[in-house]
Amino acid sequence: MSGFLDDMGRSSASRAAQAMAHEPLAELERRARTAPPGARLRLSDQEFDVIAELKLNSPAQGRLGAPNEDWLKRVTAYARGGAAAVSVLTEPSRFDGSLEHLRQASAALAPFNVPAMRKDFLVDPYQVLEARAAGAGGVLLIVRMLSRTQLMQLLDVAAEHALFVLLEAFDHADLLIARELLAARPRPSTAAGAEILVGINSRDLQTLEVVPERFEALAPQLPRDRPAVAESGVATVADALRMMGLGYRLALIGTALMSRDDPGQLLREILAATRTVKA
Repeated sequence: MSGFLDDMGRSSASRAAQAMAHEPLAELERRARTAPPGARLRLSDQEFDVIAELKLNSPAQGRLGAPNEDWLKRVTAYARGGAAAVSVLTEPSRFDGSLEHLRQASAALAPFNVPAMRKDFLVDPYQVLEARAAGAGGVLLIVRMLSRTQLMQLLDVAAEHALFVLLEAFDHADLLIARELLAARPRPSTAAGAEILVGINSRDLQTLEVVPERFEALAPQLPRDRPAVAESGVATVADALRMMGLGYRLALIGTALMSRDDPGQLLREILAATRTVKA
C-alpha cells in the first residue's frame, strides 16, 4: 500500500474508533435500519452513465469550486444533468469532506431519485452503516487498503443494507482480488440496490498524477459481468467516448465537474455524445 493510502487508512481507522466511542454499534445499526430508504442505483439502457463527484478539495490540486459556493446547488445540478449517482467525499483532513455533507447531499438528491455514494477510505463495517444512516445509496471500497476478510465483511454489510458498492482497483493484483470476491458472490438484481461495480482509478498513488494509459492496459482484465467504471482523468466528451470504446460502462468525474460553473452542461454533453454511439 502506498504512503498516501497508508496515511488515509490510519486516519480512517482513528475516525471510526472515535465515532464508535461516541455512538455504540448497536445504536448505529438501529439508525441505519430505520433510516428512510436511500435512492437505488439505476443505470440507463443507453450504454453509458456518469457518477458525478462532490469534492471540495483535492490533494493534487487544492481547493475546488468557487469560494463559499452553495455546493448543494452543484449536487442538484448533477442530478438535473443526468448523473446516475453522486459521489460525496467524506474524508475531512485532505478532502474537506464530512458525513454531514453526505446527509445533506442525500436529502437534496432524494427528490430526483439519484443515490449519493460515500467516497472515503473505509476500513470498518461501522463506516458502511454510517453511510446508510446518512441516507447514502452506495459506498466506495478500495481493494488495496483491505484484506480479503475485511472486503467480505464490508461487502456483506453493504448487501444487507441494499447499498451498491464501487470496488476500486489500481492494478492487475487489485483486479485479481476483485474478481475472486465477485466469483464468490452471485450478482444480485439491480432492483435490490446491491449492484457491485468495478472501477479502475488512473491516479498514481505516489505522485498523485493521472496515468490515463492504465485504463487501456487494464480494460481486458475487467470482469465482463459487472459494470466497469473509469475513475480520474475523464474530463471531456472525447475522454468519455474513449472510455466507452474501451468497454467502461460509467465514468466517475470529479475535478472537471467541480471546475465548471455549469457542471450540468458538461454532463449533458457527455451523455448526449456517448448515448448516440455503440460501444
